[in-house]
Amino acid sequence: MKIVIAGGHGKIALRLTRQLAGRGDSVLGIVRNPRHVADVERAGGEAVVLDLEHATVDEVAATLAGADVAVFSAGSGNAATAARRDRMDRAAVVLVMDAAEQAGVRRFLHVSSINVGCADDPGIGEGYAVYLQAKRAAEQHIFDRDKLDWTVLRPGVLADGDGDGTAELTAGNPIAPKRARFDQVAREDVAAVLVELIDRPGTAGRIYVVVGGDTPIEKAIDV
Repeated sequence: MKIVIAGGHGKIALRLTRQLAGRGDSVLGIVRNPRHVADVERAGGEAVVLDLEHATVDEVAATLAGADVAVFSAGSGNAATAARRDRMDRAAVVLVMDAAEQAGVRRFLHVSSINVGCADDPGIGEGYAVYLQAKRAAEQHIFDRDKLDWTVLRPGVLADGDGDGTAELTAGNPIAPKRARFDQVAREDVAAVLVELIDRPGTAGRIYVVVGGDTPIEKAIDV
């Protein structure tokens, strides 16, 4: 398959690229910084330099041409302003979905957040709340798409280090729980879950919450 990853230099995206390329898939990562191209190539993928904050639908659609799957794994970063969070964590998602529809790429996977329903919690912290508000708005755009076979993945608190190949997956719903959770999950395991979702078109139209757990990922996903 050919998979295009928006946010191709992200910590999940590079792990996903490595896993997909390792089994023979073709991976194209969209990166903003030309200096990140080499990292994507070292992971086994190719890279195209395109700033999703300023790109047009036509430009992104051209990048998606011929792809089987589009994965949105970009993010605004911890120190982003509220305006940049909206541009990257919401508007860029809409941009990539519009481009996927234009390019005829139906399968769309989106990496969201376990706490997307807690954006209005006054105790969550202002910066985190703005991030979650943008993520929540992006999800609402996704749920309205009937021309995409979308799947939303809501990971817990992301951790580096080796994954275990195991996780706990639960079914989510469009109205996310409003109680914050801070269960951890390894980025390597999140990437492995994305691989499983790519391989399972029957997961389209579903939302999954993933945290660390003891169940092998290929079995954990059967929820």
